[in-house]
Amino acid sequence: MSSPSENLDDVPWLTGSEQHAWRAYLRATRLLEVALDLDLSRHGTQLSEYEVVSMLSEAPNGRMRMSALADLVVQSRSRITHTASRLEKRGWVRREPCADDRRGVELVLTDTGREHVALMAKCHVQSVREHLIDILDPEEFIALGSSLQKIRDALAAPSQAGDALR
Repeated sequence: MSSPSENLDDVPWLTGSEQHAWRAYLRATRLLEVALDLDLSRHGTQLSEYEVVSMLSEAPNGRMRMSALADLVVQSRSRITHTASRLEKRGWVRREPCADDRRGVELVLTDTGREHVALMAKCHVQSVREHLIDILDPEEFIALGSSLQKIRDALAAPSQAGDALR
């Protein structure tokens, strides 16, 4: 068996321009998440929490199996459980057994949660426009979306590759 360092000669290292683009991507995505999170903090919520209630607001009857929701928002099962607990304490969601499989749990958006999503949505859309969309030319933004969709499709687990992520 070879050591990890012996295989380094086989790695196609990043070119200078690839390294520059990679580091710009890392820093930009992290800064964007911080900016979006900061703007939502004015509503007493985090981006990860908003994403959950937003997805629920778009789901049929405002409900979704927690495991499917975790896949959709790319959170671990334990993290979605903690997020759900915080949202439950605010009265924005409740947990219910799945109708078709009593072992599963669905997260259900409450009327209070729906009201908060409506208020936060304006802030979030304005934030996305300010920190992302308005910075780019329309063509650049569409190209960015197409590029990221290719990456998402390549990385998504088979259970996540359905229409819910498109």
